[in-house]
Amino acid sequence: MEEQAENKKQSGLVLVYTGDGKGKTTAALGLAIRAAGRGKRVLVIQFIKSPQRTYGEKITFDKLGIEIYQTGVGFTWTKTPEEHREALKAAWTFTKEKVLSGQYDVVILDELNNALAIEKFPIHDVLPLQEVIHLIKNRSSQMHLVITGRSAKEEIMACADLVTEMKAVKHYYNEGIPAVKGIEF
Repeated sequence: MEEQAENKKQSGLVLVYTGDGKGKTTAALGLAIRAAGRGKRVLVIQFIKSPQRTYGEKITFDKLGIEIYQTGVGFTWTKTPEEHREALKAAWTFTKEKVLSGQYDVVILDELNNALAIEKFPIHDVLPLQEVIHLIKNRSSQMHLVITGRSAKEEIMACADLVTEMKAVKHYYNEGIPAVKGIEF
């Protein structure tokens, strides 16, 4: 057991931030800043957010030199299923290429859980869960991988070294307060 723990210190970890509460992306982005501060090569891929919108994290990460890509087309109700499917297929191809490149110490797959949980239209052929599991298990042994989003699949959580579930206790959305610039985006 001690030897296994010692080996894990030298190996990359898989961290999953999930649940219905706020803070999953925020936690992952904070980790990205911490890792970059320690000289780690960091990559963030956001699966739902669209490059057509401006996000505070993109502005900041560009200034800090942290690679960040928005590969989505927005919420599932904002575009057609085919537009989402095309975006997810391209995002998954891009993700595999980047993760397997060996260029990064920390990769954050933001909103991947959300993408995998889509039920409004089929996604299994453009974002196959078994391929995601394969990538998690076959990434560089030194790479830390962070996966965020609601509704994490059991198979994803089973691969993780850490699973944190964000629980909603109280939220200002319920009081009619919309997304706040600088807090949500």
